[in-house]
Amino acid sequence: MPGGKGPYPWGMAREIGSWLSGPQSLGSHDGYPGERLGLPERGPESLAGAFRRLAALLVDWMIGYGLAGLGQALGLYSLGFLSTAVLIIWFVMGVASVRLFGFTPGQFALGLRVASIDNRLHVGTGRAAARGLLIALVIPALFTDGDGRGIQDRVTGTAVVRR
Repeated sequence: MPGGKGPYPWGMAREIGSWLSGPQSLGSHDGYPGERLGLPERGPESLAGAFRRLAALLVDWMIGYGLAGLGQALGLYSLGFLSTAVLIIWFVMGVASVRLFGFTPGQFALGLRVASIDNRLHVGTGRAAARGLLIALVIPALFTDGDGRGIQDRVTGTAVVRR
């Protein structure tokens, strides 16, 4: 073969391998998650892990199902409206509780809270609503930055931290 490379273009394999691993995140760094945000590595006010955030979301969703089922049993709406009722209850409960207390019932149960990282005292109603809408869309919550925060947290200037 010309140049002694044989039948396989190994040089090309190295080039392909460089982009198969994916682009380097703009937020990638060597420190711990939350370091760039000024949060501690461990303990209170440190970033919560994905498992605890997901568990809190499931607790909130189950509360929404319970309340929607109760509403259906009381005849407030028909069976066909149940899934929509769950979403509405989950959204309203999340916005109201984050605005009033800084956490949802599920986050409270798991020792978490939603913190404002832009030096504001609390998360306002608008930011809580925007955050809830983005989580309801599911896809934005799946894309995280180098700190593990989803798009909903980056857009609203928040982070889910341990209490």
